[in-house]
Amino acid sequence: MALPKISEARELSDEKLAEEIVAVKRQLFQLRLQKATRQLEKPHLFRHARHRLAQLLTVEGERKRVASQSTKEEK
Repeated sequence: MALPKISEARELSDEKLAEEIVAVKRQLFQLRLQKATRQLEKPHLFRHARHRLAQLLTVEGERKRVASQSTKEEK
């Protein structure tokens, strides 16, 4: 399984982006729980989930910076 592309994250709407961030955080929690109970069979999923979360948070931060700059320019 290949790592997801950031272009996929940039295509999401703001609402879908927020939902995806919550979903990935929940997935990371479940993976940590499985690891603690020694039920984790695919440890590479940690890397994929952390990578995806970083992409989503990056896109969210970019959008916030663009929005704050556009409001500053309007004043």
